[in-house]
Amino acid sequence: MAAQAGYEGDLGGIVAQVAQEKGIDKQILIETMEAAILKAAQASFGPNRELEARFNDETGQIDLFQYMTVVEEVDDPEREIALDDARKHGLEAEIGEELGFQVFWHPKDAERAKQQDKEFGAVLDMRQARSAFGRIAAQTAKQVLLQRVRDAERDIIFNEYKDRQGQLIRGIVRRFEKGHNIIVDLGRTEGILPHREQTPRETYRPGDRVVAYVKNIDREARGPMIILSRSAADLVVKLFEAEVPEIYEGIVRIVSVAREPGSRSKIAVTTRDSDVDPVGACVGIKGSRVQAVVQELRGEKIDIVPFDNDPARYIINAIQPAEVNKVIVDEADHRMELVVPDEKLSLAIGRKGQNVRLASQLTGWKLDIISESKFRQMEEESLQALRDIDGVDEDLARAMYRLGFRALEEIAEASAEELVPIAGVGSPEAASDLKLRAESTMERLRKQRIEEASSRTEALTERDKLRFVRGVGLRTLQLLEEAGYKTVTELVREDPDRLAIRTGLGIKKARQVQQGASYFIERESKEIEAARAEHARAAAAEAAAAPEAPAETGAEE
Repeated sequence: MAAQAGYEGDLGGIVAQVAQEKGIDKQILIETMEAAILKAAQASFGPNRELEARFNDETGQIDLFQYMTVVEEVDDPEREIALDDARKHGLEAEIGEELGFQVFWHPKDAERAKQQDKEFGAVLDMRQARSAFGRIAAQTAKQVLLQRVRDAERDIIFNEYKDRQGQLIRGIVRRFEKGHNIIVDLGRTEGILPHREQTPRETYRPGDRVVAYVKNIDREARGPMIILSRSAADLVVKLFEAEVPEIYEGIVRIVSVAREPGSRSKIAVTTRDSDVDPVGACVGIKGSRVQAVVQELRGEKIDIVPFDNDPARYIINAIQPAEVNKVIVDEADHRMELVVPDEKLSLAIGRKGQNVRLASQLTGWKLDIISESKFRQMEEESLQALRDIDGVDEDLARAMYRLGFRALEEIAEASAEELVPIAGVGSPEAASDLKLRAESTMERLRKQRIEEASSRTEALTERDKLRFVRGVGLRTLQLLEEAGYKTVTELVREDPDRLAIRTGLGIKKARQVQQGASYFIERESKEIEAARAEHARAAAAEAAAAPEAPAETGAEE
């Protein structure tokens, strides 16, 4: 750059050349230089002086001036001059008038500086500081000019590209940086494709063309400010917009996207025109449109599914190509259980769970995939759990199951109003009685589990201990584990409000569980360990008292 030649030449020419080359307003550069010279002057001559830096169009340099106020008696030597001293030097001045002295600091003004020191050296008192200022000013001016040019260039680039955030952009791979970041030539500037935004298994060489999604424009970044992405889900959306006119025109809309970069994507589409098939529009004739996107994504598989306002139908579409026999919806937990044929189970889950994971991301629902045989087994286990309630026969158990009750604790925690519609219940009084019987059955079964554990010799797992806590059924246990609670101690130490929020149990149930956990630690766990120790001692004593079997001689008759 011209400015790097130093400050010995014509500053005005340098500024004009830089302004023309970089497309920067010349006045902005001049004001920047004036501010730089002024700052350097204040550092050299003292911050208390009243100084002014002003660009001189005729000489192409920046002139520096010091202003001093004429006073009767001087209190501030750096800002004031006595009236007698002013007149002694031939200056016509009055009290309160402000006098300006040009500070000759540039090397080519050395003779004028000597003359000024001879005449006003005692008044201005800057002879020693001025000797070093010229060199400092030149270096400062050059550095500030370079920095301002860089800032101005970034401003120009930012203003040019800021409206392209969220759009596709094409470039050429130029070089690689540490950390496997890729620098992409975009024409006027460079963008960066960070390693975290690259698609797994994609490789590039300098000179390769690349299409990327403009994820962000970071004006404060040290390097390239345009952050690109090849892994963003929005890249798939923009590629389809480019290939499918119906999407660009708004006739077909991409509702949701789920993506595992480099492997598979799912997109859900809908249409505002009943005559337009949204899936067909995205696929194109003989798959031409979707294949163009797949090719750009270097072979990434893409599933296009129709959106449906019915969540169950939407899920069935999203889990394709697997078949679904039954959908069980849990609105409260925003979860669905999908029952699929046994032979289709692996297809529904996908390799390493990919298909169900993407379907869950696409729809926003938690999904559980189970086989038909497993579902029948779970159904029988649920019916058995309901039949365990005192006084509940097969018909009543199936009636409860049909209305969505799957476990003892669901009956125990339901309100009487929720239980009345069950065939065979009929009244609030009967519902309240059923609720009490479920609660007592839960407690009876819990004590049975504790009794069985007390006689076992193998160590108890933390999950076993959680099941021993009063009020913790299978559903509550699942919610606790999903929220990250693995031990009874964690339940006791947790804040009840936080426990309720993280698990979704509600504050009443959360406090009940905490009370049960405290009681278990303080009493029941000690009783279990004492019973286990006694059982172990009895077993050891029995083994010691047993007669030894006679040794075999092994001799033949």
